[in-house]
Amino acid sequence: MQFWLPGYLLWLVKRERAKPDETIHLLFCIVDHFEPGNGKVPLERERQRVSQWIEKYPILASKHQDADGKPPQHTWFFPPHYNRQDHLQRLVQLCQDGYGDIELHLHHDHLAPYFETPETLREKILATINSYAKYGIFISSKVPDTGIQYGFIHGDWALDNSRRGKYCGINNELTILKETGCYADFTFPSINESQPRKVNSIYYAKDNPDKPKSYNTGIDVKVGANLAEDLMIIEGPLGLRWKRRGRLPYPAIENGDITGTNPPTEKRIDFWIKTGIHVKGRPNWVIIKLHTHGAPEENHEALLGSTADKMYSYLETQYNDGKNYKLHYCTARELYNIIKAAEAGEKGDPNQYRDYLISPHNYHT
Repeated sequence: MQFWLPGYLLWLVKRERAKPDETIHLLFCIVDHFEPGNGKVPLERERQRVSQWIEKYPILASKHQDADGKPPQHTWFFPPHYNRQDHLQRLVQLCQDGYGDIELHLHHDHLAPYFETPETLREKILATINSYAKYGIFISSKVPDTGIQYGFIHGDWALDNSRRGKYCGINNELTILKETGCYADFTFPSINESQPRKVNSIYYAKDNPDKPKSYNTGIDVKVGANLAEDLMIIEGPLGLRWKRRGRLPYPAIENGDITGTNPPTEKRIDFWIKTGIHVKGRPNWVIIKLHTHGAPEENHEALLGSTADKMYSYLETQYNDGKNYKLHYCTARELYNIIKAAEAGEKGDPNQYRDYLISPHNYHT
């Protein structure tokens, strides 16, 4: 907690609130560190894990819709070292059917015999982009020049060499990400030393190529300002909330992680919404960016079963009345687009800005 508690206490004092008569637009986004081989399982079990999503997610999502008539959206951040069998191609089919997007999740370390360098990292990212582009992933018709734009989650939360030693090893990673087409990082929050001092924020991080963890501080994204030359960091909720053990309340860390042992309860949902992450100057567009590891079976009930069904039902009944609240299910790409629209001073219903700068990926199998 020493990495983020001071920033959290400052945020509690300074946070901006929406006006009482404003409709609160809830931008609900789940980013998934999707690793079919998590736990070093056999290839057949990897395929079974992907099959669970192919079979169950459309059934779950088709039962629900937001204020715009869209079903729940899921963003699979898929690591290239699991691009085997037909995992990626099958996930593309879910995206083609309107259930989400695929973005980049990358693990890389600095142990022998690898010793990652800026050059090898750049080559690895570009090779992954080229491989994924065969299915239209990262390809946007609105993006000039290369047409390539991708969202990023760092493996082991080690962005920009923030967990020095075993992980990453690259101090200028933010620059490499930006130069290869990364539109925003979705790694945080974490509950280890990689967590930045800034919490519950959307901000631009300026890279210092000589030092790790350049994103530890940054400039908030604000209405009417634009620092697009730096990498945008989109954080999820992090804070302290009260839980009960019998009659006794006790403080617990809330970090927006959905797991089988920490399912999305009504009280957690209320906390995420009350946290109120937003672009500065637009507090009624509330960002709820959650994270999960969706491939392992122990998390399937929370994401694909009755627990997930109850989560979406609660959101739609309690936070989508059209007057006090409007609910918008978003992919990571759509969330970024809406953030950029807010930054540019756009107003009204955020639904109209889902494809503001980056159009839907050109998915094909």
